[in-house]
Amino acid sequence: MSESSAEAVADAVASAAAAASAAEAAGSWRRATGIAGAAIGVIAAGAAAGVAIERMTVGRGMRRKARLALDSAGPYGTLRGTPGKAHADDGTELYYEVDDVEPDPGPNVSPRRRRLFGRKAPAPVTVVFSHGYCLNQDSWHFQRAALRGVVRTVHWDQRSHGRSGRGAAQAQDGVPVTIDQLGRDLKAVLDAAVPDGPIVLVGHSMGGMTMMALADQYPELIRDRVVATAFVGTSSGRLGEVNFGLPLAGVNAVRRILPGVLKALGQQAELVEKGRRATADLFAGIIKRYSFATRDVDPAVERFAERMIESTPIDVVAEFYPAFTDHDKTEALTCFQDFPVLVLAGVQDLVTPSEHSEVIGDLLPDAELVLVPDAGHLVMLEHPEVVTDRLADLLTRAGAVPAGATVSGYGSTSSTAQPR
Repeated sequence: MSESSAEAVADAVASAAAAASAAEAAGSWRRATGIAGAAIGVIAAGAAAGVAIERMTVGRGMRRKARLALDSAGPYGTLRGTPGKAHADDGTELYYEVDDVEPDPGPNVSPRRRRLFGRKAPAPVTVVFSHGYCLNQDSWHFQRAALRGVVRTVHWDQRSHGRSGRGAAQAQDGVPVTIDQLGRDLKAVLDAAVPDGPIVLVGHSMGGMTMMALADQYPELIRDRVVATAFVGTSSGRLGEVNFGLPLAGVNAVRRILPGVLKALGQQAELVEKGRRATADLFAGIIKRYSFATRDVDPAVERFAERMIESTPIDVVAEFYPAFTDHDKTEALTCFQDFPVLVLAGVQDLVTPSEHSEVIGDLLPDAELVLVPDAGHLVMLEHPEVVTDRLADLLTRAGAVPAGATVSGYGSTSSTAQPR
């Protein structure tokens, strides 16, 4: 047996031993971890096979060094703005950052501003970015870099994510998280960071659902202040029907047991976090499969996505999951029909399939629907130049910037999008 294959076997034995030790320590929790292993095993089968092959060729020490090198050298997630704090209706502290517009340069327009919006200064609009489940505000890194100093932007962390505080109602009273609560959180951020002036709302996945909940509860705010909206890789409902790219038997098993499994895991957060660290390679494969569709994504971008997702505690993962099955904001979409709307999705998104974006496009027939063929769920990281270009065009259509705006030079890949 070669040294690398021996190490692979040793890794497998070590992982099994760690799981057994955890189960023994948890007592009756052993049954829950067994069910969890079955459910996660169904989801992870393809990813695990790839990891097993990688372990035969790349040593564990080498993989660890590579991760550390990517963490230290990668520029992603390093952009910071002026910090601020808002408070939700239950007292949860919500963290946000503001990137203000640079002073009017007069005739000395920077190449970046000229490339985005021509020579004229953009109108005083604020673009508010809402991130998705298990991510944080840094997931908009490329779009933030492109718009930085050119348009006023607000980036915030949803409750229990990123730098925001743990959901007070959840931690103190055990109140379930709802998408409606997230909509009220967004309202609190808008009140604090954008008390007046026109707003453009941009949301990815759960962030888009948050915007729908805002509209459902505060339709007058949408009518009076919002001038454009972008929904990226999101859904207005029926998420309980998503198959995650699994065969029918696997889907049924996951739907039946996953909510209970996640609840059990969330109650043993410390043990689970140790297990996550011990099986980092396996979960890296799962994250890649459900985040990206192309094979040539920048490894630093992959690692960046891993860090964001890994930083979300398992009890938060468990706490938020049931809210998506209950989510249905189809009727709220009518609030967005009187101004420019962008609906964009990756065709190979396994988390919120592009069919869900097509439904939104059908309900908002004047919206621009853009489907990116070779993109997964994290399309704004996988094909950032497409997303940024369409956002710039959205701002133009909203009258926030001069006509003829284009974007180039932002992103690590190029792709052909299909507008409809």
